[in-house]
Amino acid sequence: MNAAPGDLSPVLTPQAVADTTAMATETHILNPRFYTTDFDELDRIDVTPVRAEWDALLAEMQADPNKAHFRKTDDWDRIDWDAMDPALRVEFIDFLVSSCTAEFSGCVLYKEMKRRGSNPDICALFNYMARDEARHAGFINDALREAGVAVNLGFLTKAKKYTYFRPKFIYYATYLSEKIGYARYITIYRHLEATPQHRFHPIFKWFKEWCNDEFRHGEAFALLMKTDPKLTGSVTNKLWIRFFLTAVYSTMWVRDHARPEFHKALGVDIDWYDQEVFRKTSEIARQIFPVEIDIDHPRWKPGLNRMNEGFIRMDEGARQGGLGGRLKKALGMAQAAAAFVSLYTIPVKTNDLPQTVRLEPVY
Repeated sequence: MNAAPGDLSPVLTPQAVADTTAMATETHILNPRFYTTDFDELDRIDVTPVRAEWDALLAEMQADPNKAHFRKTDDWDRIDWDAMDPALRVEFIDFLVSSCTAEFSGCVLYKEMKRRGSNPDICALFNYMARDEARHAGFINDALREAGVAVNLGFLTKAKKYTYFRPKFIYYATYLSEKIGYARYITIYRHLEATPQHRFHPIFKWFKEWCNDEFRHGEAFALLMKTDPKLTGSVTNKLWIRFFLTAVYSTMWVRDHARPEFHKALGVDIDWYDQEVFRKTSEIARQIFPVEIDIDHPRWKPGLNRMNEGFIRMDEGARQGGLGGRLKKALGMAQAAAAFVSLYTIPVKTNDLPQTVRLEPVY
């Protein structure tokens, strides 16, 4: 594909697509994964206990409020990618590729749920969510093409390794992913609304309505969990919810601290930003989760920093190679594991769940 006259974008080449797709395909503990699950169990879900809220949510999704949103308008500024600071360019492309992969992984999972099911309530939900995630991934990929790179999404579907999760783990992980996605997007959007000089790329202008898709998807998983009180009420499942909260929050911390130039360009302190996202997500999650991480606990931020140091040591060991590299990697893994245990054992706050699950975005 050649650049249009006057276009500042680099030329998209087959090698660039292959390299970016390889980045998206790479399996790493911090990278977005593709999931599969027990689709028959999902198909047996009975939404009768939440019927009124369910019908209202699906009517909203059917109305498709963002149908015309993911299109480039006059607000889409042209970016001179070659003039961008090289370190920022690398981190921003990594951010876009990771985001594209995460959105597309949701599309693949939801589409498969719809394809395999016969339950009209469940099929309708996942059809709408697959539609939304496909739009998100395609929009990000269009932004990547302007940088002279892109992800081959069709190849990614076949090449990416799939991780099996039981349906309840899909609920916990995906609910958190969608709600934390909302909190991340709206926090960036509000920050750049107040400090537009830090908006170094036009895609951030689309975050407000975009994050409302994420919010609605999280609402759907909250309702799915509400159909079975054991999913949030049993002692074992409360421990699993605590695990997923710790895992998702700590993964975000490590991933974000690996992009210092990206956050510097946005004009945000990474520690402040992540804590603000955790705070928003925790407030929202009270709609369905009976436990909440105490993110102000004295062990919280030190534990996150130790985990980050462990991942840095792991990466250094992997690059170093040899016996010394393997030892450094093993020490890093041990440090990260010990930090996770310390974070997981922080006493949690407890919440009384409301009778009505549905929320509206207010941030």
